[in-house]
Amino acid sequence: MNDGVFIEVNEGTVKIYRYDREELIGNSIIDLGLWVDVLEREKLIKKVSKEGAISDFETKFQVKNGDVRDMLLSAEIIEINKELCMLINAQDITERKQSDERLSNQASHDILTGLVNRREFERRTECLLETIQQDKGTHALCFMDLDQFKVVNDTCGHIAGDELLRQLSAMLKKIVRHSDTLARLGGDEFGILMEQCSLDDAQRVTTSVLTAIQDYQFSWEGYSFRLGISIGLVPITDSKSNLTELLKQADAACYVAKDAGRNRIHVHHDDDSEMAERHGEMQWVTRISKALEQDLFCLYAQSIVPLYGSTDRHYELLIRMLGDKGEIIPPGAFLSAAERYNLISKLDRWVIDNSFSLLAEYPAFLKQINFCSINLSGQSLTEPEIMKFIISRLNECEIEGNKICFEITETAAISNLNMATQFISTLKALGCRFALDDFGSGLSSFGYLKNLSVDYLKIDGMFVKDIIDDPIDHAMVKSINEIGYVMGMKTIAEFVENDEIKGMLKEIGVDFAQGYGVGKPQPFKELLIRSNNVIKIKNSSVV
Repeated sequence: MNDGVFIEVNEGTVKIYRYDREELIGNSIIDLGLWVDVLEREKLIKKVSKEGAISDFETKFQVKNGDVRDMLLSAEIIEINKELCMLINAQDITERKQSDERLSNQASHDILTGLVNRREFERRTECLLETIQQDKGTHALCFMDLDQFKVVNDTCGHIAGDELLRQLSAMLKKIVRHSDTLARLGGDEFGILMEQCSLDDAQRVTTSVLTAIQDYQFSWEGYSFRLGISIGLVPITDSKSNLTELLKQADAACYVAKDAGRNRIHVHHDDDSEMAERHGEMQWVTRISKALEQDLFCLYAQSIVPLYGSTDRHYELLIRMLGDKGEIIPPGAFLSAAERYNLISKLDRWVIDNSFSLLAEYPAFLKQINFCSINLSGQSLTEPEIMKFIISRLNECEIEGNKICFEITETAAISNLNMATQFISTLKALGCRFALDDFGSGLSSFGYLKNLSVDYLKIDGMFVKDIIDDPIDHAMVKSINEIGYVMGMKTIAEFVENDEIKGMLKEIGVDFAQGYGVGKPQPFKELLIRSNNVIKIKNSSVV
């Protein structure tokens, strides 16, 4: 049994080993060089001698043409002509092993870039945190978000965007240390886990990344782009033991870098006031998600009043959150967090859904007013499903499109000009109206205005509130109103806080006013009930 000479072989053996039957019989498995590791043969003999028969021995054979194949062996000791021999069955499992490896790789790696994916990145970080108390090493983690990546996608399409991500990934692989884990965490977000790395060394690595991105130029079909990157860096010490908290800190540090002007690195420190603010926002994310699940929002309505003889009645519908004790939480407390962490379109859906339902419930009120305004975020402008949802709800609630006016900010419209234009034209075909909110806050307001078919310009309140004392603000309001008039658009002034401002706006020729000086926000449901009662009284008095 120990000489390893082939006594007999079947057709399956010939096929697997690629040798002819004559080449195998009488020759040693060692002499033929079938075992890639000859020590594996000794292991097999010992295992079979101990257990009598086995069926799960994996090894590698080099077949006649030089290919190395993965084999699954089953073996047992038998007696032939009073001599102990080993009967071996070999199954070629190379393709299965390769398939398993591919599946394993796909489960842990990003298909587009070949980098580690978020799941594997978090797994490796957790493994590090589990051992950090024993090794007492210093490590670091960074979260990176590309700046201006959306411009490439919007200008040249997703094929160009994908190619850009592939090229950047290949470049970043050459910059990070061999021991580092570089991952694509999603979209245009990347992460680096730096094991056994001081904060100074981590800053050198991330600075090299920052410089490389700044110097990199992406070209596609005649277009050329330069990008930036915002990086949040967190040192990992023995006091850090929670993966969720660590990732939150890195994410928050990255957003601080963005807020500070982008294309820079922000290092997390426990006493960082900017980080404390970002952590506060992330706590709001949890509250917003809970409020959406438990329907802990309500609608308020603020009147938009005509400054001339018009009898039009307009209302802007505003979202409020209900606190744990039933208190009303204003939108200023949670909207910035919703926008930053991509929850704003869910709030938009909630407002649209509940506004339409209430208006359908009180059709008499709907007849009495000119329209209700609903705010839409820039994120919603880029989501085709939102437009489909609006159209579907209008039909379900049997609301005429001209009873709804959607307010979009100037910044959102300019940032997503093509999508905004398509969004507006589609819904205007159904009768819906549009108002451009915060007009005048952008740098190119008048240049872009001719591309947007809106019905109303809402003059940014920062110009309105000081219009009495500031001649520049007065001139801005006057200019915006004149442009609106030339383009056939009505104007609405925000932040009208007193009669003096209201009078000045009327003198300039602004069409409508909105603000605490003309009407404070009130619970929408209460407004509907009061209006319904008034309508009933009027109808009964006629009788």
